[in-house]
Parts: sequence; C-alpha cells; structure tokens
Amino acid sequence: MVSLDGTENQILARMKSKTRYNIRLSDKKGVTIREITSVDPFYDLLQGTSDRAAFGIHTRAYYQETFQIFHPLGACAIFLAEFQGTPLASIMVFQYGERSWYFYGASSNEHRELMPTYLIQWEAMRWAKERGCLNYDLWGVPDEDLNTLEEGFTSRSDGLWGVYRFKRGFGGQLLRASGPWDRIYNQPLYALYKLRARIQRGA
Repeated sequence: MVSLDGTENQILARMKSKTRYNIRLSDKKGVTIREITSVDPFYDLLQGTSDRAAFGIHTRAYYQETFQIFHPLGACAIFLAEFQGTPLASIMVFQYGERSWYFYGASSNEHRELMPTYLIQWEAMRWAKERGCLNYDLWGVPDEDLNTLEEGFTSRSDGLWGVYRFKRGFGGQLLRASGPWDRIYNQPLYALYKLRARIQRGA
C-alpha cells in the first residue's frame, strides 16, 4: 500500500532509488502516458502478456463491462504508455473514496529498456492523488511474511515473486487482508471446477 500523503516529490522520495531512476528515465526517453476510453488497446496488450507469462485472463467483454460500469462514476481509468505511437503498457485502476487500486496491467516486449511500466504506475498515482486518494493499493504479492519476501525477491522469479520485486520499489507498506471467498451458485459445476483446479496444480 503506497501512501499518497505529501507532495509528489515526497512520494517519490519514499520510493527505492532505482524506481525513481526508472520513472525519470522513461519520461526523459520520450515515453508518453495518456488516459484512454477504449478497452481495446489495453486488452490487446493484456493478451500478449497472458501468452508470454502463461496466466489466465478474462474475456474482452468482461473488461469492457467493468469499464462501462465504473468509468461513468469517475471510479475507473485506463492508462496507456506509448513510445513514438507504439503501445508499450496499459493499466486499469479504480478509485473509491480515499483509496485507489491497481487491478489489471499489461505490457509489451517492445522497448522494455524504456521502463514504461514504472512511469505508467507513477501517472496512475498522480491521477489518484488528484482525486483525493490517500493510498494507492498495488494489490497482490506472494503470500509470505515481509522477512521472507525481502530475503527471496532477488533470487526467485516463480509465481508472484517478480511482481513483488517490481512493486516493492514504489515503497509503501505490506498489508494483509482476508482471502477471497467463492459464492457457489451451482454445486455440481463448482465441484468440477475444484477438481480441475487440483489437477492443474498437480500437473
């Protein structure tokens, strides 16, 4: 959880020096960030990220409906990072009251040396701060205690370890919340779903 308290310079000062460097490098090298109202560029990048990292995503219609529900309320925004017109990264963020969440993100393999994922997160934090948010929630990391995370992030890249390595650079505080709960509407189908999940974990 990144605190948005203080000035922009104070927020940057609480980040790791390498993260500050990457934000400034991305800006200096000409990466631009803009807010968009079409889900398509975001989803196109998300599909590429899913294929590259081998994780599941929702359908385009899911993200489209999510955006259509929350954006008119001022509670959702999509940001797109570009370099010379080429999309490099995109994120979908949400806001409710004094808190903002980074839920969905995607990036291209192109121009990764320009660090667009750092600059786009910073612009989303600025967006949240302008709307009165006090915190920016970077969401999930490996389910480990802080000491284990700090001891292992340089050597591990499985699961969410790479995600933690990226997110820790923005400073903030490790917080724990209740885990997700399933609301079961169809017990037989749910039993098949759980069986499939167990088989996949064992594969």
